[in-house]
Amino acid sequence: MEITNPLLLTVILINFFTLGSARLGACIRIVALQGALLALLPLAVHGFSLHSLVLFSGALLFKGVFIPLLLLRAIREVRIRREVEPVIGFVPTLILGVLMTAGAFLFADFLPLAVEHLDSLFVPTALATMFSGFLLLITRRKAITQVLGYLMLENGIFIFGVLLSEALPLMVEGGVLLDLLVGVFVMGIVMNQINREFSSINTESLTALKE
Repeated sequence: MEITNPLLLTVILINFFTLGSARLGACIRIVALQGALLALLPLAVHGFSLHSLVLFSGALLFKGVFIPLLLLRAIREVRIRREVEPVIGFVPTLILGVLMTAGAFLFADFLPLAVEHLDSLFVPTALATMFSGFLLLITRRKAITQVLGYLMLENGIFIFGVLLSEALPLMVEGGVLLDLLVGVFVMGIVMNQINREFSSINTESLTALKE
């Protein structure tokens, strides 16, 4: 737990940064860092077993590389740089995030946890990350920021899953595949924007362009 607790504290700090930042590019990169850090959890908790290596590879590929690259490409295609006019301002959102994180720590104290998890930050960090992701989903107008909210929500579920990876390995590995849904969602955003701008997503129309 000596290694995992600093890592989980970093995950919580990343939640706060994402809630308080309007720069989409910076938010995407910091959430990618969060995903890469979470990919290390199976190795830190369960050692270098085959199952832990599979979880590490899948989480790092999807959370730390594939989906962030799709999101960065999406903001280039759509030409969005900032989250403008959120439903709730950035400072109130950050304050709500702090309160929800404190509530997650208090709530975790009342849960019937195993002895080895009593002094760890797994459960409160998982709850805080899920709450932060849900907060992004309901307080942001840009679909790309909402994708980040969904990704953070899934990161919180992944933290819970690491604790259950030995007992329910197939369920946890299947949970990593939820990230594929985010990738499909991102491509849907890009296609929808292209369709709105050009009234078609048929690439054959590009052959009619003249200088």
